[in-house]
Amino acid sequence: MGRILRFPEGFQWGVSTAAYQIEGAVHADGREDSIWDVFSHTPGKIKHNDTGDEADDSYHLWQQDIDIMHSLGVKAYRFSVAWPRIFPSGTGERNEAGLAYYDRLVDGLLAARITPVVTLYHWDLPAALPGAWLSRSTPLAFVNYVDRITRQLGDRVKQWTTLNEPFCASFTSYAFGIHAPGERDLAQALQAAHNLMLAHGLAVPVIRANVPDARVSIVMNPASVQPATDSAADRNAARYCNGLESRWLLDPLYGRGYPTDMQADFERMGVWKESPDYIQPGDMQIIAAPLDLLGVNYYSRQVVAADPVQPEKPEFWRGVLPTNAPRTEFGWEIYPQGLYDLLAWLKETYAPKSLFIAENGASYSDGPDATGAVHDTRRVIYLHDHLVQLARAIEAGIPVEGYFHWSLLDNFEWSEGYSQRFGLVHVDFDSPDKKRTIKDSALYYKQVIAANSVEE
Repeated sequence: MGRILRFPEGFQWGVSTAAYQIEGAVHADGREDSIWDVFSHTPGKIKHNDTGDEADDSYHLWQQDIDIMHSLGVKAYRFSVAWPRIFPSGTGERNEAGLAYYDRLVDGLLAARITPVVTLYHWDLPAALPGAWLSRSTPLAFVNYVDRITRQLGDRVKQWTTLNEPFCASFTSYAFGIHAPGERDLAQALQAAHNLMLAHGLAVPVIRANVPDARVSIVMNPASVQPATDSAADRNAARYCNGLESRWLLDPLYGRGYPTDMQADFERMGVWKESPDYIQPGDMQIIAAPLDLLGVNYYSRQVVAADPVQPEKPEFWRGVLPTNAPRTEFGWEIYPQGLYDLLAWLKETYAPKSLFIAENGASYSDGPDATGAVHDTRRVIYLHDHLVQLARAIEAGIPVEGYFHWSLLDNFEWSEGYSQRFGLVHVDFDSPDKKRTIKDSALYYKQVIAANSVEE
């Protein structure tokens, strides 16, 4: 037997979901379209032209999902509020039916002794907002929405996250064209990123005013980056990758402003000028509003090589997979050590007061066998190996206070549609009742939670 690695007393064991990925019922009770409804209904944007119209129908089956979490001993549930359910047009008249849904969900969680952890923005921007994240009015609309939902739920919800992965809501959405609204313009991505971070900074004091005992966070997906070789070109490419995916958003969050090396890169590339018009005096101080904890999403690392044709241009970096590296069905390398490395880098670089793992998981398509059981052994191994690295990080003095597995349910996986399954619980998307089946990985997670430990 290996050494038993124990987690701190009161460690927060949870699961994560996001509204558009699980709720379905996209036009129920007054909800209007988000940018993801528009994007998913645009032919060719989503694999198999899937949409989130039905997803897991968690909007109607939320009590069943709470019962599953309770049966597994889950301590906390990280879910997001759908902004278009609260303000269907983004601003203006609030939708009482939408507020009532989240009231029911929170009350149900508390009755099951599960702590609600609320993400205020997980990418489902109301489609009616003009200019989306390129408009400076959107952060103001966000603050209005945050004010309303925190007043509604703040007597019961004490853990709040402003944004999930602003990198994806800006660069993946505006530069890479993979996520809604599907643009391919790096200059626009930089502007969207600034407005997202401004929305975060403006929201923090509003949450604190409405919920005096709140614990406030933002959830980031920084990259654990390594150069493919020790060559100057590969190291420069890794610097750029780390700057784009991590430092560009984390530096201003911790009061450092936008990193100067990346500003120089973007200026050379013609997408940045000193003091862009969309950055106004005081913005950087707003963005650096003090946080109680930092949420971290980790799935894999980045091994980065320079482009062989243009090695002097780090923006043309490419990801490489080590020979025979194990992968998930998404094609992502399985590299548990990267979780430890990333947490150590965050502690050394930014010294956050506290951290939690907001997402970590793997995509495997295992379904029910002839007996109805789901033997997803590969996910069990993935989960175990990453929890060992997490326990090592805590032993090393890195202040991690919780772990949330992605995801509770198989769900609508953004541009991949329903082709990638991350859930601890299998969902039959073709059945009228979206039948849920608990997988072996969920039963393993239940054992870890009960023991508050993992065997090395």
